[in-house]
Amino acid sequence: MRTFGTRGTVRPDQHYVVARTAEVKDFINRIKEGQYIVLFAPRQTGKTTFFRWALATLTAEDPTYFPIQIDFQIQRNTSAATFYARLYQMIRWQIQFVFQERSEVPSTALTQFLERTQLTDAFSIVTFFEELGNLLGDQRVVLLIDEFDGIPQSLVSDFLYALRHIYLSDMFLCPHSVGIVGVRSITQLDYDRSISPFNIQDELHLPNFTLEQVSELFGQYTEEVGQAFAPEVVKSIHKQTAGQPFLVNRTAQILTEELDIPKVKTITMAHFVKAYEQLLGEDNTNLTHLVTNIRRDRRFETLLMDIMSYDEGVRFNPRDPLISELTTYGVIAKSTDGKCEIFNPIYLHCIIEAFTPTVNGLERDYFAEDNSDGFRSYLTAKGQLEMDRLLDNFRDFITRVGFKILQVPETPQEYVGRHLLLTYLDSFGKAVGGVMSFEVATGAGKMDLLILHNQQKYIVETKIWRGNIRYEAGKKQLATYLKTEGVSEGFYVVFDHRKHPERRVQTEIVDGVQIQSYVIPVMQESPSAN
Repeated sequence: MRTFGTRGTVRPDQHYVVARTAEVKDFINRIKEGQYIVLFAPRQTGKTTFFRWALATLTAEDPTYFPIQIDFQIQRNTSAATFYARLYQMIRWQIQFVFQERSEVPSTALTQFLERTQLTDAFSIVTFFEELGNLLGDQRVVLLIDEFDGIPQSLVSDFLYALRHIYLSDMFLCPHSVGIVGVRSITQLDYDRSISPFNIQDELHLPNFTLEQVSELFGQYTEEVGQAFAPEVVKSIHKQTAGQPFLVNRTAQILTEELDIPKVKTITMAHFVKAYEQLLGEDNTNLTHLVTNIRRDRRFETLLMDIMSYDEGVRFNPRDPLISELTTYGVIAKSTDGKCEIFNPIYLHCIIEAFTPTVNGLERDYFAEDNSDGFRSYLTAKGQLEMDRLLDNFRDFITRVGFKILQVPETPQEYVGRHLLLTYLDSFGKAVGGVMSFEVATGAGKMDLLILHNQQKYIVETKIWRGNIRYEAGKKQLATYLKTEGVSEGFYVVFDHRKHPERRVQTEIVDGVQIQSYVIPVMQESPSAN
């Protein structure tokens, strides 16, 4: 029986796979046209799997294409001599492998050529491929280089110039096409910031899975095993993962292999909530890479918080090194209105956790002295959440702690109110057996939170005060979202950081749904500073 693959290359005979038919067809057409193709995307997005699968499809359809697949992952810290020696050995192994797979024997001339040849520098690559092309006759070599950003820094420019020379020359026809796969783009690898030697590249974009592709993936499992996913589970997985291939497969892996759900039972939203909570709490490689990357530069925190906090948004400028790097890591993307957007709710959750102190020093002040049950006092006898009372208490908590807010460690003051609310609601969810998630792509100051408890949805939108017009517009945004989720009541929390804030609590009907709004003043300086 096949499984959902999360480790290494995904193989159709062992794993459930998304066909990516349109992308494969596009890639094959580009190879046939002799293009030099680059694909740079975050780790665990299926790059290697896609290229190898597409190349296998091409060579099965037309054996005149001769694939050579190499990997620079273990080359990063080698000398030039070692790099070229290993490069040649990898190429030679691949040539031998192709002949073995085809049950063919290389010619004597080719065997002798491979035995006497050495690669020593960029120019020797040009002459090697010229002779290889002559010896292979009508075979068209397709060179695929995986983990290209593992190439030693000092060799990047000369290596790319060699490929460029082959591409532009009328004399050299080998390789016919080149595919370069990696995390960092050619521009980011150009450490001396010179004009790129590889301006011949044709970029290929490999998007995350669509909802239809996620449905197709899970449908393969259902067909083989007989266990169905409830439609709302499929939608929730796609929504929370943004279709990121690893996260989709990992969630499915938890549901089908680790939660011990009987195979005769449909996988429901109750199961999804458990899987989602497990996914957020584990230290898998994808989320570890994410957190490691966003902590590389302290400026990332400010930029990411600005994306989440300002209604005006942050313009997506691909030439800004911070924006470019966060895009490379898969953290942000360009929204339809040209702004930066954190489009993956699970990544957003991890970003918030990474920059929010685990202990803020104010936990003992969450409740008034007469509250003896803590968070459980906001549960009704029927197990429903009393969100209005819970948020009333949060508003009072902010008042109780006063200037202590200024002492929350390593938190910019403009973001401290949101950080405290997120920690408060997350603690509440854990205490009552619910789970908190981020519901939609976040940018332009908008952040929607969802607490799932006993199959009920409780939605809270948070913003920072940017004036009355935007405050009122936020209610309409929330009302629209509530209706799309089939929820009749929502909560709107706005933090006011002005020197003279205006405290508000309002309950009103907006576009047919009920919204309870809070404007909560957040202290900016201690009384002794006045």
